[in-house]
Amino acid sequence: MNEFLMTTYTISLPLVLGYIIWILKEQKKIRSANSEGTKCLLRVKLIEYHDKYTEKKAIPSYALRNWVEMYEAYKRLGGNGMIEGMDREIHELRII
Repeated sequence: MNEFLMTTYTISLPLVLGYIIWILKEQKKIRSANSEGTKCLLRVKLIEYHDKYTEKKAIPSYALRNWVEMYEAYKRLGGNGMIEGMDREIHELRII
């Protein structure tokens, strides 16, 4: 009986571990896709804010707060440097 359990254990353990590793890899792919999608949506919204408020040459305080929060999240997700120049321009605007 003991030998049967050891044989079953040595056969089933690698299968179970392999399945767990597969699940973790799939979850990582999904998280990565979600992060990339979120980063893309943040970039679009940041560009919209930039275009809207630089045209007006002023930004409401609530919009500036939104900008800062979106920009920080975008950077944490690995956003590129294109938005950095826009960030400087936004912070130079008059706050209304």
